Amino acid sequence: MSTPGISLQDTAAPEGVCYGCGGRNPHGLHVKSFWHEDGVHVMAEHLPEAKYCGWPELVYGGLLAMLVDCHSNWTAMACHYRAERREPGSLPRIDCVTGNLGLKFIKPTPMGVPLTLKARVDGDVGRKTRVICEVYAGDTLTAVGDSVFVRVDTGQLADAAHGR
Repeated sequence: MSTPGISLQDTAAPEGVCYGCGGRNPHGLHVKSFWHEDGVHVMAEHLPEAKYCGWPELVYGGLLAMLVDCHSNWTAMACHYRAERREPGSLPRIDCVTGNLGLKFIKPTPMGVPLTLKARVDGDVGRKTRVICEVYAGDTLTAVGDSVFVRVDTGQLADAAHGR
């Protein structure tokens, strides 16, 4: 449903400032998520910089959690748009936040290897949506995210957070 070559983030939230996936954050990771041709999965790729090293020659687990969080959230939002038969970026905007982030580390993730994130919704798309996200280093599965994302009004969420 996204335009080939244009990420979900750039289509639906070009003003995004999220550290993980916001295109307008000059210090961020700039995760870019795209529908896979199978129409079920949402894909992203990332090559960790050396500063995200955990143990020598291994990716820091916190970086993997951030990648899974952002990419899975965009998977949930993309599926909401699809369920409503709308294109990402159409109004009213759809936003979700992390309700629960789960990550199981399967194998050590090596530095210097491009990572592929492959996510899909498990079950129904609703106010709370479960997303499974696999992380691959090359062809090796290194981590699996099992998380829940909650559809929200971000204006109301910010007001509540600031006691307004």
